Amino acid sequence: MLAKIMTSTVVGLSAVPVTVEVDVTDGLPGVTIVGLPDTTVRESKDRIKSALKNTQFAWPLTRITVNLAPADVKKEGSAFDFPIALGLLAASKQLAPETFTDTFVLGELALDGTLRPVSGALPVALSLKGKGKRLLLPCANAPEAAVVEGVPVYPIQHLHQAIAFLKGEEEVAPLRVNPQDWIKPLPPEGLDFSEVKGQQVAKRAIEVAVAGGHNLILLGPPGAGKTMLAQRIPTIMPEMSLEEALETSLAYSVMGLTSPQQPLITTRPFRSPHPTISDAGLVGGGTIPRPGEISLAHHGVLFLDELPEFSRGVLESLRQPLEDGLVTVSRVQGSVTFPAQFMLVASMNPCPCGVAGDPTKTCVCTPSQIQRYRAKISSPLLDRIDLHLEVPAVSLPELTGDGQGESSAAIRGRVAQARQRQRRRFQGEPGIFCNAQMRHRHLKHFCRIEGQGRDLLKGAILRLGLSARAYDKILKVSRTIADLAGSEEIQPEHLAEAIQYRALDRTTWV
Repeated sequence: MLAKIMTSTVVGLSAVPVTVEVDVTDGLPGVTIVGLPDTTVRESKDRIKSALKNTQFAWPLTRITVNLAPADVKKEGSAFDFPIALGLLAASKQLAPETFTDTFVLGELALDGTLRPVSGALPVALSLKGKGKRLLLPCANAPEAAVVEGVPVYPIQHLHQAIAFLKGEEEVAPLRVNPQDWIKPLPPEGLDFSEVKGQQVAKRAIEVAVAGGHNLILLGPPGAGKTMLAQRIPTIMPEMSLEEALETSLAYSVMGLTSPQQPLITTRPFRSPHPTISDAGLVGGGTIPRPGEISLAHHGVLFLDELPEFSRGVLESLRQPLEDGLVTVSRVQGSVTFPAQFMLVASMNPCPCGVAGDPTKTCVCTPSQIQRYRAKISSPLLDRIDLHLEVPAVSLPELTGDGQGESSAAIRGRVAQARQRQRRRFQGEPGIFCNAQMRHRHLKHFCRIEGQGRDLLKGAILRLGLSARAYDKILKVSRTIADLAGSEEIQPEHLAEAIQYRALDRTTWV
């Protein structure tokens, strides 16, 4: 007898419907699973066999063929255990096939029949929205899937419970959650900018960068506070909207990084990969493409500490995502696109020994060593970083003083006001939410420079030798500075501050 049941597999960040066809026929006992299954899927027969026997169901001593259609899509993971088990019960007449109508199921089976959580529940639920389908899945995945409105999600704890529910012998209530309950303001405890001694210029530049969604590089000696500043950037970023939380949570769901206690990623991500990371680990990839660190940092911060320690190929792979806000991974089987709208924050020392330019210490590096060290950061990559900031060592009076800096809450208030101005400005512009995302046509309309400001900008281009992209970056940053000041027009002082954030184009890399 043939039985069919619906499930899904995840390709990239999207769920692809899969029909599990189970055929039980006369012949020598054995199980064949076809449809491009990976090792985990092929091993499912052993888990299913033990789970059925331990829940008092019979394992058919006949020929069993399982087809996962469409057959040209690679199937991986343990989420096929549950649908194959139910299909096997239906094909062996231990369960009526009509109980599967309008039902999608996924989950891993333990040997005692308990359902274990799987990755990718959120994209599966999103794929069922508006289609009139119900979803049966492990209890641990239910909160994650239930945030999608309009999809009945039934949390199942055990295989025996699932069969009793499908037969109508046991009632299981669909889980309902309010996604807005997960969107909470940042807690008052934890990291705060008030803990940073001195570095007022750096704090101002970071405020500008966050207000406009601009990329930032910090250059200074060890111990100057570069990492400390970077770690506190999420505390001044605006709260995530529900749409942003869902987009960010997709990558975490696919990677299995969500939890029943926090099914949605509702705080801005802060990802800090080690310099030994591969290009596939950073931008995504693999035999079966998976999102990388830049997608896990979507709508948040990607912090690359000690930037020159990353391999040249890894850094160059960032160029396209920084420009487009997404990354496309191409394989023979097809292409997968991952979102990558992140704020890049990088830090580096001025030289290999770290003390070049420090008036109190002597640099032991030769000019050629310094040049080779800085040459690891290519000009095209540096051109895509909006703000270049020198972070000097903190002076002794600032370090030992009792004064407390401005809190993250106060800075976040100004950032939120600037972002509100930008949202009003870009209403009706799809995909444009902050100044850093403006295209050239937006610059002509929103970043007009006249009179003294035009002369100032021309002089900076000639003096610093700026590229066309750097010119656009200055206009975007000056627009953000004007927004922080509450000005509709970009004034010369706003341009002057934006230009000084490109000073490293001349003093460091030339």
